Amino acid sequence: MTVMKTLPLLNKIISDCTLCPRLTTYRREVAQSKVKRFMDWDYWGRPIPGFGDPKAQLYVLGLAPAAHGGNRTGRVFTGDRSGDWLYEALHVFGFANQSESVHRNDGLKLKNCYVAAAVRCAPPANKPTKDEFETCRPYVQAELQLLRSVRVVVVLGRIAWDEYWRTCQVMKQDIPLPRPKFSHGVEYVLPWNVTLLGSYHPSQQNTFTGRLTRPMFHHVFQRAQSILRKGG
Repeated sequence: MTVMKTLPLLNKIISDCTLCPRLTTYRREVAQSKVKRFMDWDYWGRPIPGFGDPKAQLYVLGLAPAAHGGNRTGRVFTGDRSGDWLYEALHVFGFANQSESVHRNDGLKLKNCYVAAAVRCAPPANKPTKDEFETCRPYVQAELQLLRSVRVVVVLGRIAWDEYWRTCQVMKQDIPLPRPKFSHGVEYVLPWNVTLLGSYHPSQQNTFTGRLTRPMFHHVFQRAQSILRKGG
């Protein structure tokens, strides 16, 4: 991929992408068929660009949009339970102006934070393929290259964690060996002056079972806030 010069240009390219036939077909079908509770919505039905402050020091990487969340609303982590958890936490620690994330024109603004997903289209059964990860990886790479102020990266879930490291490898970063392992609350200071924080994904599978609690989730963003305030 040619290196993008601006985030708006990158985001336009992302939102027009049709490189993955399976994902393109699925997101369009979902946008047409909808679900009963959202029948009055005009679904976005396209790939989802990243969202946030172009001068962000905090970068949050998730897995993929939800079929009736981001694929409906047109904004990453917006319109589903995972987004409710994420933007509430960001608001508590000063990275968002409000805790609600309902639709892409709801007034939500991020401060010093940028949110994205490893795969930009809603995948069937929430499971992207290896090829789909590889196709989307240049978008994550381009964001990290354009977001020049990033000092802390929060990765949501093991799969996104692995994808972050693969992106760093493509960028020829000085990756520690052995590569750091994922766990909730794990923290690594990387050679390129970035602190990497791991968190369980705020999916219903994790939050409904108590594997991830609000205090656990909030602690990750409290730590991100602390690192940035200290300039560490």
